[in-house]
Amino acid sequence: MESMVLPALTMGGYTFRKQVNIGLRPGGKRHVIDVLAKDDQDKTYLISLKWQQVSGTAEQKVPFEAICLAEAVRTGEDKYHKAYLVLGGDGWSLRDFYLGGGLDGHLSHGDLVNFRSLESFIALANQGKL
Repeated sequence: MESMVLPALTMGGYTFRKQVNIGLRPGGKRHVIDVLAKDDQDKTYLISLKWQQVSGTAEQKVPFEAICLAEAVRTGEDKYHKAYLVLGGDGWSLRDFYLGGGLDGHLSHGDLVNFRSLESFIALANQGKL
């Protein structure tokens, strides 16, 4: 996924770093984000990439990842503007649920995390509209 996302970020004018430790997750383990992107207005975005080729456990990890991202933005002392959770691949049985806001009622800070399909995220990044 990185090989598709990183060129889109570059085209959109973002600078980025890959595999960045941003602190601790709820529960105390370290939180390494796939991509940390910054725009020309110095806004920083957390980007977590999840690929699901065939049915499996990745989709069960999505709610906890959303919690971790929201917590990082919320407690980051204005370090992070927003987080993106990007879902790629066609093996998701809950893809429409996640992309359609299915977790919104379950996350108290869900507005800090933007769920996107890979295609939708690339379109936003290409245009510099994160």
